[in-house]
Amino acid sequence: MIGFSSRMIAAFFGIGYLTKFSGTVGSALALAILWFLPPITGLWLWIGLPLLFLIGVWASTNAETVLGHDANSILIDEVVGQWLVLAVVPKKPLVWVIGFVLFRLFDVLKPFPIRTSQKLPGGWGIMIDDVLAAAYAILLIRLGLEIFKHKGGL
Repeated sequence: MIGFSSRMIAAFFGIGYLTKFSGTVGSALALAILWFLPPITGLWLWIGLPLLFLIGVWASTNAETVLGHDANSILIDEVVGQWLVLAVVPKKPLVWVIGFVLFRLFDVLKPFPIRTSQKLPGGWGIMIDDVLAAAYAILLIRLGLEIFKHKGGL
């Protein structure tokens, strides 16, 4: 039962099994879900996301024993990474689309140290690379917002 549960969590309740482009689909689904929820702030941000990250490490570690390391169907890492980006940027459609695109870009291209982080054991490597991709996306969005703010935009 634990094996099935961890695979379902890792595949974000089975969504990861539906398509070859599961990372993009998972990120888009994460965005859609978060759009209709109240903003993630306070305890939800500082306790909820880290807890979901740890659940993702557990689920991914167990799931990869059956599915393989960072298998296409494992989506919990994309969900956590995308939610991290969206939780700390303004809830504006353009900003969120940019956050989605940047997160996916960094997750696919894996600039240093993202690619190296995948070598961490088990679910740690699966989850950390998406958190780092999120960090890159957040930094670029925040920088862009500061630049636009000083130029009178957004």
